Amino acid sequence: MIPKETVDRILDAARIVDVVGDFVSLKRRGANFTACCPFHNEKTPSFYVSPAKGIYKCFGCGKSGTAVGFIMEHENLTYVEALRFLARKYNIEIVEKEESAEEIAQRQRSESLHLVSEFAAGFFRDCLKTGEGRAVGYAYFKSRKLEDASIEKFGLGWAPSGRHVLADAAKEAGYKDEFLLDTGLCVKRDDGSLLDRFYDRVMFPIHSVSGRVIAFGGRTLRTDKTVAKYVNSPETEIYVKSRSLYGIYFAKNEISRQDRCYLVEGYLDVISMHQLGITNVVASSGTSLTVEQIRLIRKFTSNITIIYDGDSAGIHAALRGIGLVLKEGMNVKVVLLPDGDDPDSYSHKHTLAEVKDFIGTHEQDFIGFKSDILLGEAGNDPLKKAELINDIADTIALIPDAVTRSVYVETCSVKFNIESQILFDRINHTRAEVLLSERKQRENQRRRAEENADGPAEGMARFDGTQEGTMPATPEDARDGQGSYGGIHIDDAFLAPCEKELLGFILEHGDRPIKFDRDSEFYQQDGHQLSVAEFIDGALAEDDVRFSNTSYRKVYDEYFAMYDQGLSQDQIQRRLLNSMDRETAMVASDILVEKYMITVENYRNSLTSVETQLVIFVPKAVMAYQVKRIEEKLKALSGELALAGDSIEDQTSILNEIALWTRARVMINTKMGR
Repeated sequence: MIPKETVDRILDAARIVDVVGDFVSLKRRGANFTACCPFHNEKTPSFYVSPAKGIYKCFGCGKSGTAVGFIMEHENLTYVEALRFLARKYNIEIVEKEESAEEIAQRQRSESLHLVSEFAAGFFRDCLKTGEGRAVGYAYFKSRKLEDASIEKFGLGWAPSGRHVLADAAKEAGYKDEFLLDTGLCVKRDDGSLLDRFYDRVMFPIHSVSGRVIAFGGRTLRTDKTVAKYVNSPETEIYVKSRSLYGIYFAKNEISRQDRCYLVEGYLDVISMHQLGITNVVASSGTSLTVEQIRLIRKFTSNITIIYDGDSAGIHAALRGIGLVLKEGMNVKVVLLPDGDDPDSYSHKHTLAEVKDFIGTHEQDFIGFKSDILLGEAGNDPLKKAELINDIADTIALIPDAVTRSVYVETCSVKFNIESQILFDRINHTRAEVLLSERKQRENQRRRAEENADGPAEGMARFDGTQEGTMPATPEDARDGQGSYGGIHIDDAFLAPCEKELLGFILEHGDRPIKFDRDSEFYQQDGHQLSVAEFIDGALAEDDVRFSNTSYRKVYDEYFAMYDQGLSQDQIQRRLLNSMDRETAMVASDILVEKYMITVENYRNSLTSVETQLVIFVPKAVMAYQVKRIEEKLKALSGELALAGDSIEDQTSILNEIALWTRARVMINTKMGR
């Protein structure tokens, strides 16, 4: 088998636009891409690709899935073969092995670390509402002009001044010392007792791409110079600084929609920019920009604008970041704020329109940026000017695409009045040295991998089996109640629309609470707010009902199995979308792609909030499903009545049951306003 960590690397690397774009010509439409479907003949594009969700969907033939699913469908490959195909595309080495007991234990351990981190995040949030938390932590956030909505959105909190308050609360909740230590939330004293790493600090939780809390940053509010201003979580099994970006979970959709990512430096820079209304912003917080962080951004866009302070440290950080971004084949621009300002302070001094205008008018490509910065240092010194030109040529040499390099060479040639061939000679020499160095590194890595695996990796065997994609299944005549569409089998066509709608609420919003008003019949008297998933599951359980359609029931059951394990909504979605079971992946992607990608979805959202929609439509969806099941029951009873013959007793019994179900239908329809 392919190890889980390798599968995760492949799935992380596989950008849906890159993968699908190898086979069809994609055109951007808003946050998404369209094309004529490769699985059936059409003249008007009905094939959509959503970079933010990482899925494709054809509204003509019904085909849908992730990057892995696309390769499976287009190349007629199995799940494992599709993973190998993508591994070759992204130069990821596969060393197959059986999952050992240790690896199973490691997987379970990783989940435990996530759960402890999420408990701590909730603990810090709750502490912000205490007397101490409000007097110190909340007051600080308000002094930084943060609104309550921003504090709640980013899960900001307060670590109490006591040295073992979190440790005591966690142990009382049943969490083991081992995981409190291994997440870095606590440290052990010589006597074996636990002390909190974070105390007397405002807290900034750090989220993974899927939205799970993986680490924390804590800022002291004391002026004592002997106290570290920031204390951050150490690197752990679930948190690697070089692969994490602060705010990525909250920014990823807007990054994809805007096709641009703004990169800043600190927590408050991100939060303040989001609060202002610029939400495609992330920060490298706590570490210099890394290749892994750039690749994470590249999953959503190829365009990065670096917005750093205009002081010396900000300039040098921007200069370093430029080369890393260009080397990854991405486009980079730089904006330096006025000296003395950072994105946090600047966003509070200006309106949204003013900040957008400043960014738009002060964005520079790397040639203009380096020229402005370094020419000032060079003055009239010809040698220093030559060093600047060589520096820019070496930066151009990092760009992998030859056409892009040529365009920048021409720009540089005109700007410095130097022959382009001289620049090309310098660039070619630099690239030859870099490529030779990289080749040696790859060879050393390959040799080490073979030594560790006792021979060449089987997963790197050459792939030759390209076959034409199969034609899609078409909807069958569903008069018998069965059929299939887009590869999804339908057992009961009458109930399928309602079951799909309920499953849609669960997959899209399952973890969201439904905030019923006090006068609603669904309001919980104890004040507890059920999530969408809990509400629907409870309603079906109360009627002792299971989905009639096998495909939907299977996804429903898999969702709740993961929901009960404490997995986040994004994590559940990803596992379903990339399920080895093809039909499960198809159902998930069919539901999670917005049918009306731009206009209808935006129009609906502009009318009512998601919170209001859930209060209105989730109960209605449950009741509509109940009505459908009653109608199906009445149809069956009518058939029984026709077969009852001359037995008055049987006829009376069936008629009484029909009357009972009819009254139930009328009652539910009345509730729904029908």
